Amino acid sequence: MRWTLRPFTSFERLRLRRAAGRFAGHGWPVTPGAYLAGRRFACDRAGCPTTGCHPADEHWERTASADPARIRRWWRRRPHAVLLATGHTFDALEVSAFLGLRVLGATRLHAGLGSTPPRVRGPVAVTPTARWMFLVRPGDPLRPELEERLDVVRHGPGSWVPAPPTRLPEGPVRWMVAPHECRWRLPDSYAVQAMLVDALGARRPATRALPRRPSTLHHAA
Repeated sequence: MRWTLRPFTSFERLRLRRAAGRFAGHGWPVTPGAYLAGRRFACDRAGCPTTGCHPADEHWERTASADPARIRRWWRRRPHAVLLATGHTFDALEVSAFLGLRVLGATRLHAGLGSTPPRVRGPVAVTPTARWMFLVRPGDPLRPELEERLDVVRHGPGSWVPAPPTRLPEGPVRWMVAPHECRWRLPDSYAVQAMLVDALGARRPATRALPRRPSTLHHAA
């Protein structure tokens, strides 16, 4: 599907600011990302070579915040992407659409049977490039079965993920499971990872031959 990019309006900037404020209101630290200008991101940092989605502040790890006044100031003039800083309140497990669909499908099937373990239900965001991000409780490393996979990335300290309604060149980031649907509760990381391992049992991966990349989200165009 091809998306037609539109210029940002004041209303969209307010939407981004309100979304950032909602996350902050639940203790989720946010940082402003570069803003979309055509099909590339701009951050007003002199000489910045990154054209993909990235933090607008060079020192974002120190300045990421849940302070409402700071958030209002950040989104006062620019339609910044809303980036959630991981490794504090939550981590994010970024996976392929194949794995994301299987895990969410299994969770909903068990919910229909009245047997969904509450520790696996949590917010899930999806990028327009079909990367699924399961927000989980922080601190747990990847299980050995997932650690060397190219299609599974754990975002912990020093990392971030884009949050809805951030718009990427390919389209908007959206919630597959919005935080309010699970009352802003975060699932146990190892419980979600166990479901990912189960999903992998349905398909044997090819032998890994490429170096591991940190994420498909964090790269320069």
